[in-house]
Amino acid sequence: MSQQLIVGAGQGDLVVQLGRQSNRHGLIAGATGTGKTVTLQVLAEGFSRMGVPVFAADIKGDLSGISQAGKPHKEIDRRLSEIPLPDYQQRGYPTLFWDIYGRKGHPVRTTISEMGPLILSNLLQLNDTQTGVLYACFAVADDQGMLLLDLKDLRALLSWMADNNKALRSEYGNITAASVGAIQRRLLVLKEQGAERFFGEPALSIQDFMQRDFSGNGVISLLSADRLTREAPQLYATFLLWLLSELFEELPEAGDLEQPKLVLFFDEAHLLFKGMPKALLDKIEQVVRLIRSKAVGVYFVTQSPLDIPEPVLGQLGLKIQHALRAYTPRDQRAIKAISQSFRSDGSIKIKDVITQLGAGEALVSCLDDRGIPGIATATLIRPPESRIGPATAQERNTLRERSPLKGRYEQKLDRRSAYEMLEERAAGAAADARREKAQQARDKAAAKARKKETARSRPRRSNRQGIGEAMMKSAARSIGRSLGTKLMRGLLGSLLK
Repeated sequence: MSQQLIVGAGQGDLVVQLGRQSNRHGLIAGATGTGKTVTLQVLAEGFSRMGVPVFAADIKGDLSGISQAGKPHKEIDRRLSEIPLPDYQQRGYPTLFWDIYGRKGHPVRTTISEMGPLILSNLLQLNDTQTGVLYACFAVADDQGMLLLDLKDLRALLSWMADNNKALRSEYGNITAASVGAIQRRLLVLKEQGAERFFGEPALSIQDFMQRDFSGNGVISLLSADRLTREAPQLYATFLLWLLSELFEELPEAGDLEQPKLVLFFDEAHLLFKGMPKALLDKIEQVVRLIRSKAVGVYFVTQSPLDIPEPVLGQLGLKIQHALRAYTPRDQRAIKAISQSFRSDGSIKIKDVITQLGAGEALVSCLDDRGIPGIATATLIRPPESRIGPATAQERNTLRERSPLKGRYEQKLDRRSAYEMLEERAAGAAADARREKAQQARDKAAAKARKKETARSRPRRSNRQGIGEAMMKSAARSIGRSLGTKLMRGLLGSLLK
């Protein structure tokens, strides 16, 4: 495989990016319609020929044409007449299609646990208090031995924490119903955006992005991102952050290899850093700085280099700057700042050249053998060997059917995790409550039965009079009547006298 990547020609000389410097990262910038996508396509083809696997986000869908052979065109002929490319041949490159929604490629998934609370809180745009609750949620899951695989696991555990906040407070801090409710509402918004498809199993294996075909060409993995960036740009940025983090965590140290193990192209890179909290931004800057030791190159594609934070921008070895237009004072300030980032030998006025470049032309600066930034050169970008424009739906489906990964990710799995464990706990608690209630009912019925039994066994007092009792009562009544009569008579006799 070739160890050189030919970008284009400038001032009669080829601009060459050496393989050893390819993991020093890079930037493709320029206004809409100036040729950024074609430049990305040219670089991806070059890395593939070097045997380096490539991952790229296909923002508009037209990068999918890299899987098909190019066709003759007068513009291609013009560029070939100005750029000596003896090995040029129109052909397609080995391509795998991926899609978070699972429509235009293999489904892409990860688990909530693998995403982690830091990146997830950025996706949900939580404040500090809510982020703290999310961290507590992950801690509870670890301590309770619960897997957080998908959104329903996270929702279930958050609800359980809100119901048991008093018991959890001493160990995990205050978990208020208001904070939990705010997180739950953000999860509902995420679900409406289709993010539920992104979380779950089988989770993506990073190794599936790092393949070569039978000829030794690096396989190009394309993420369909047209719908994603339109409907859920925060989810798109989160996926890119997760991918960087996952590569950094999983890949071993590789040192300074002849060529990278994997190259990433992040289109619409401004979405990656927009509104990012400082804690996460610091982490990403660290990952970008250190991930090259894992032999991974990262290339950002955006309209303006000012979309990239300065600590990240300073780490980019290859810079390809397409035309910018100075329509506003802000544009003029941006062009002045960008021109100062290029080295010049005085032969060209970089500030003027940036505004005068045509489509397919760019200012290019790359690292030399010693890793020193080269002099900026006005360059005509070489034509790609593959098709400029999208692959048809039939061509895409044909490649999916032939994919070595066919059937690996298509069927979603739902194994026992936090949701099922909490459901089992709730069902067990409900069964215990029913058993206790039934036992109480049985105890009450038994007590009532014993009371009745005791009442029946006690001797009852009879209302009937015995013969002797009746005779005594009769004699008493007779004596009473006799004495009463005598007294009355005596009293009347004394009155009448």
